[in-house]
Amino acid sequence: MGKNWYFLFLTLCLCGCHTSVQVGSVETSAIAVNASSDSISDSAYIAYLALYKEAVEREMAVVIGYAADEMYVASPECPMLNWATEALWACAKDVYPNKVDMAVMNMGGMRCEWHEGPITQGNVFELMPFDNQLVVLTLKGEDILALCQSFATYGAQGVAGLRVTAVDGQLADVTIGGKPIDVNALYTVATSDYLSGGTDHMDALKNHVDCWNSGLLVRDLYVQSVKADTIRAILDGRMNIL
Repeated sequence: MGKNWYFLFLTLCLCGCHTSVQVGSVETSAIAVNASSDSISDSAYIAYLALYKEAVEREMAVVIGYAADEMYVASPECPMLNWATEALWACAKDVYPNKVDMAVMNMGGMRCEWHEGPITQGNVFELMPFDNQLVVLTLKGEDILALCQSFATYGAQGVAGLRVTAVDGQLADVTIGGKPIDVNALYTVATSDYLSGGTDHMDALKNHVDCWNSGLLVRDLYVQSVKADTIRAILDGRMNIL
């Protein structure tokens, strides 16, 4: 089919070069499209793409770090989501010009688990296959409480710098940096540009009064974090949904 389409495309292009073409008659004929039509061109394409496939596979197989523990995903709190949110928070504090009070990531964004042992670059791409970017939102205290209520209602998400306790769907205790939330104060929240739109039931994030976009891919920040230090499981009761 590749050759047939090529000649058809070429014919159309040549006809398009004339501005005063008039159609006198139209004749039709059947053109067989079968496996033999593509055999030569497809094999050439496959060989061409194989070179890139091999290069990508080599790059993805490079070991960039090590997990000292099983990094599993589970609700309401788990090692993988805690690490991912802490890593995002740490990176945000490095690049944002002001204080970053907390971070939030979604459970659904964790697309794999890591076993104890070597971590490859491909493992990070599996975990975060999206091109989401790091943003820092400025939110009112009342919106932080609304965000936490969504955790109590719809299910836990990943947080750093924030501790949430909820019982029977109602908030019992919420603190940022160990202090109760001031509903009239402004807080800075590191997250992804995807979540800044209020996705995954986190509607309160849409109410931000400011959004600072770092232009950095979350996945790239995770690669840096894996390279920087051994990955360890952290479970400290920060998300306590009863």
